[in-house]
Amino acid sequence: MKCPGQDTLYWKPGDIFEVECPHCKKTVEFFKDEATRKCKSCKKTVLNPRMDFGCAAYCKFAAECLGELGPELLAKRDDLLKDRVAQEVKRRLGHDFKTLAHAVKVARYAEETAREEKAAPAPVLCAAYLHALRERLDQGGQEDSAREILQELGAGPELIARVLGIVEDFHKGETGDSVDARIFFRAHLRASEEESRQTL
Repeated sequence: MKCPGQDTLYWKPGDIFEVECPHCKKTVEFFKDEATRKCKSCKKTVLNPRMDFGCAAYCKFAAECLGELGPELLAKRDDLLKDRVAQEVKRRLGHDFKTLAHAVKVARYAEETAREEKAAPAPVLCAAYLHALRERLDQGGQEDSAREILQELGAGPELIARVLGIVEDFHKGETGDSVDARIFFRAHLRASEEESRQTL
């Protein structure tokens, strides 16, 4: 059976469209799931400006469907993945609203700080949610493996390593040398300060 995301029988009007080549201004036709296409006129590679990842944002077979993805599209895919990590962590926390509220605060500050530092938000936002599961385990809660969650959701090995590095450094009390770790520590500190003010 063909993947429904790739099967044109399931496509809607607008899933095949034309864009102007940024190099020669000629028309280039794209299918919604194509990452790039060569312009027939100037022979240069054109990025799909309306790339629709659909299920490729989390499917472990995405590379087989879409082929090699460029850095811009990988960043977009990671950006979609962080939202799925947030949903999964919220599901696993259930009615543990205190831990969830803490994770949301850390994520909010992590996103702000990543924007200020012009850094990729996906690693620190994933870490913001996943560290909450680790804290719950430290308090005697159910074990949840950050690695398993990321793998289930289709994260690539580089993103997994970055996220786990942030979470491990934090729980060891180390600030870490990476930009990711510094952003996360600042975000966690700001969230903790906000929580302290709220309890006064």
